[in-house]
Amino acid sequence: MSERASELQIKLTPGPIECHDPLRIAGAGAVLTFEGIVRPHEGEREIDGLLYEVYEPMTSRELRRLAEELMATHDIIGCFVEHSVGFVPHGECSFLLQAAAAHRPNALAFIAVFIDRMKQHVPIWKVPQYRGTETE
Repeated sequence: MSERASELQIKLTPGPIECHDPLRIAGAGAVLTFEGIVRPHEGEREIDGLLYEVYEPMTSRELRRLAEELMATHDIIGCFVEHSVGFVPHGECSFLLQAAAAHRPNALAFIAVFIDRMKQHVPIWKVPQYRGTETE
């Protein structure tokens, strides 16, 4: 990572996530935003939404650890991570990731790797709420 100071924010939010303005960080030539939207289907079945369960404080700690590690390896100067907890209806945002870097390739690579590793290692579980039933 370069000698620039970096910024990092981690946030868990009940329910859907509201839109955010892009990060504004000095030295950033690229700011990318990824929004994860709940699909109306889980496999072949229609859903009302997803119920996200987390294991706190481990979830926040692991999101921070992952972000810090990848910010260093991808030369990211700013990062904002927000994930929903609780119920999120289909069509709504449940995950927001913003990355600021001096150059676009760094931010693109960071976002791809962060999402893959988050799904593998961070204790966040999604429980589909199937249409017409409580939970399965």
